[in-house]
Amino acid sequence: MTTPFPFTAVVGQDDLRLALLLNAVSPAVGGVLVRGEKGTAKSTAVRALSALLPKVAVVPGCRFSCDPAAPDSGCPDGPHEPRPGARRPARMVELPVGASEDRLVGALDIERALAEGVKAFEPGLLADAHRGILYVDEVNLLHDHLVDLLLDAAAMGASYVEREGVSVRHAARFLLVGTMNPEEGELRPQLLDRFGLTVEVAASREPEQRVEVVRRRLAYDDDPAGFAARWAEEESAVRQRIVAARELLPRVRLGDGALRQIAATCAAFEVDGMRADIVMARTATALAAWAGRTDVLAEDVRQAALLALPHRRRRNPFDAPGLDEDKLDETLEQFSGEDETESDDDPDPDGPGGGGGQPAPDSGPQGGGDTAARPEAGEGGEPQASGSTEQSAVRAAEPFRAKVLSVPGIGEGAAGRRSRARTEHGRTTGARRPRGALTKLHLAATVQAAAPHQRARGRSGPGLVIRRDDLRQATREGREGNLVLFVVDASGSMAARQRMGAVKGAVLSLLLDAYQRRDKVGLVTFRGSAAEVALPPTSSVDAAAARLQSLPTGGRTPLAAGLLKAHEVLRVERLRDPARRALVVVVTDGRATGGPEPVALAGRAARLFAAEQVASVVVDCESGPVRLGLAGQLAGELGGTAVTLDELRADSIAGLVRDVQGTSRRAA
Repeated sequence: MTTPFPFTAVVGQDDLRLALLLNAVSPAVGGVLVRGEKGTAKSTAVRALSALLPKVAVVPGCRFSCDPAAPDSGCPDGPHEPRPGARRPARMVELPVGASEDRLVGALDIERALAEGVKAFEPGLLADAHRGILYVDEVNLLHDHLVDLLLDAAAMGASYVEREGVSVRHAARFLLVGTMNPEEGELRPQLLDRFGLTVEVAASREPEQRVEVVRRRLAYDDDPAGFAARWAEEESAVRQRIVAARELLPRVRLGDGALRQIAATCAAFEVDGMRADIVMARTATALAAWAGRTDVLAEDVRQAALLALPHRRRRNPFDAPGLDEDKLDETLEQFSGEDETESDDDPDPDGPGGGGGQPAPDSGPQGGGDTAARPEAGEGGEPQASGSTEQSAVRAAEPFRAKVLSVPGIGEGAAGRRSRARTEHGRTTGARRPRGALTKLHLAATVQAAAPHQRARGRSGPGLVIRRDDLRQATREGREGNLVLFVVDASGSMAARQRMGAVKGAVLSLLLDAYQRRDKVGLVTFRGSAAEVALPPTSSVDAAAARLQSLPTGGRTPLAAGLLKAHEVLRVERLRDPARRALVVVVTDGRATGGPEPVALAGRAARLFAAEQVASVVVDCESGPVRLGLAGQLAGELGGTAVTLDELRADSIAGLVRDVQGTSRRAA
């Protein structure tokens, strides 16, 4: 068994360690979402936490970790007779991003269930994680159907497996911990709200701290067991402190004054629902217990707000998570002075319990709350010095609800919400013989296949004689996510500030739609004499929105170069992800200038897309009383359709009656 990196040896990252420890003290806090750049010890800290959790008592032989003091009455391995329990370490179960539904919730033997009436059930990861930790690395990349199952289990504390009238239920209460890199895409709001706390982590910019990180990592890699032994005393001290805090937790008093501060803070930051208030209350209570106090203080409420509210304030994927600390302090000050007294058993404020319950510092350099000044991205708002005709970036107009653009035909790509696809989830459209394990039984087709053979098989009772060859897998149709590649004209003909603001607002609206439909997005821009890939295909619409906002305009219109660059991006992406179909959105007024025969070159480039039957739509940005209709001509060359900016709105009259199609001949 691999020796985990000691939790107390993690350098810095105070907020991350505190959030994990608070959940160890009070699992009711609801888990932790760790957001941050790669290489910041996210996974290391989470995996190290399991070694600090107290052991749990379980019913011997129960595959579902029932508590002997209160066994689950509906446990599939039950009913359990009263007897002494066995103690084992708390489990940390990892859910792979590419896991199947059966691996998560468990598998039911349909053949035995139909033929013998036996509920032969193999537990999944949710059963393994019961009363422990369920860890999802790159949780933002988890497939939608697995997210739905996680939401159900987290909400009900139980997992249900139902197949054609056969049902199995078992308890599934776990501490949900997820890590993610925001550059790879955001998390669904429903799942985001299920995490009690969130922490933003970043690598320190302090040289001494970075040196200590490298020193400890190299020492661990050279001798994991020896390195862990050197930190055994610190690990034991934290473990004992967790046990003491758990024992103190029921005696912690959450006074009316602290409750009013919590309610006022949630109201001031306009968070949705009441879950934030409840999580803040539980977090503040856990903070007091961790600090060794029996009274919740204002500093606990403040720390709880910083951990529980940032991810609940995001109104759309382009909002940066975070909290205005000045506003937070003003709110707490306004509602302070009521029921706020120091407890008699409060330890030294400068000791391990001070500072709102921050974890005791280890012997190495700390300062995980890296405050080193960082340069801003500096992409937006500043003119570039490439020429006098170039204009600075224009602010995008307010986004709107965009009309749904979809790829025609039926695909088999990654699960999403844009285009029709054959999926494991959705409405049943037919049946086929299973390839590998049976996952979705088509009952009628199975009975129809078995019925003609009952006499030959010697059927004598009321039940059917079912064999493996009779089983039929249901084929289902759902929705897939696509690659939406934006090709944006940033030339001088688009440079009028009001016009470019409207164009950026339209693209921003389409990006928001892509986020909601679980698409990948890419951005190609063209102006001057060339085109560039402003953003390679990614799941992060935040990154695409940031690049769009900072996009300057000016120069000639190399339309052909933009189309050829987009064609190259699609070719490379097709090799990486052949199942994901593409939708090309060209945002232009259709003009082509610069170089010899620019219009003819653009036409030839457009016909490459038509020849490969790539779904496309041209957003016509032409304005003014005299219109040349060049965008419509381009759409014809592409084999797609042109829509105006007004028609792009979902609530426009034209948008209600026009369907955007890439090619009518694509196979259904």
